[in-house]
Amino acid sequence: MTVAVSSQSPNTAQGAPLLSARKQLDIVTAYREVGTYRGVAEICGVTHKTVKRVIERDQAAAERVARRRNYESVRALVAAKVEATRGKFSAKRLLPEAVASGYEGSARNFRRLVAQEKTRYRRGLALASSRRPAVWSPGEHLVIDWGVQDGLHVFCAVLARSRVRFVRFADNERAETTLAMLAECFQILGGVPKVVLADRMGCLKGGVVADVVVPTPDYVRFATHYRFRPDFCHARDPESKGIVENLVGYAKRDH
Repeated sequence: MTVAVSSQSPNTAQGAPLLSARKQLDIVTAYREVGTYRGVAEICGVTHKTVKRVIERDQAAAERVARRRNYESVRALVAAKVEATRGKFSAKRLLPEAVASGYEGSARNFRRLVAQEKTRYRRGLALASSRRPAVWSPGEHLVIDWGVQDGLHVFCAVLARSRVRFVRFADNERAETTLAMLAECFQILGGVPKVVLADRMGCLKGGVVADVVVPTPDYVRFATHYRFRPDFCHARDPESKGIVENLVGYAKRDH
């Protein structure tokens, strides 16, 4: 059985053949060059009414895209607000300021913009806080920390590369006690590391400038005597000293 297949293109409701996407693109491109309906009709082999219909449809689509992005003029304003407040504000509260800056779109579109900028800010924070596993060099870092359990204070130190551990108990966490513990640790280890990494413990912290800890004068003199560099963990970053936190937890549970 043989079935006949028509080779004619599909037609519109008015009987005109439907234009392919490529043909419509050719018409739009030609119109940008020629600028007249009839001129494009002669080039593309269609009627000037068809050209007009295609061009009007293309312009309407471009206008819809422009309307969807009418918040671009205030994107910088929103981004700055997100950065300044760490994303702790509502779109409703910022909208009057955006309108005063020339925003003419809807409240819904503005909420969409704020959501986009908050998401971008959080992704930036996640990227900045992401870290690779530390690669320690032999004898370079000694990580120290204090813990307390039932009124008993425990001083812990760990050589980062070899995981050699040092644990001592005390009845306080004063500076002189901490420095005495460090001196004994160096004696037990038989040497001094290049860097001693400590939590932001108050007994060794003289102050904070631009989120950088300044050691106390006594700690500086102690470090100069033993020829190591004192360093401190970043604020709100427990992962940076997790290597000794585990030892502190073990010592507290097992004392």
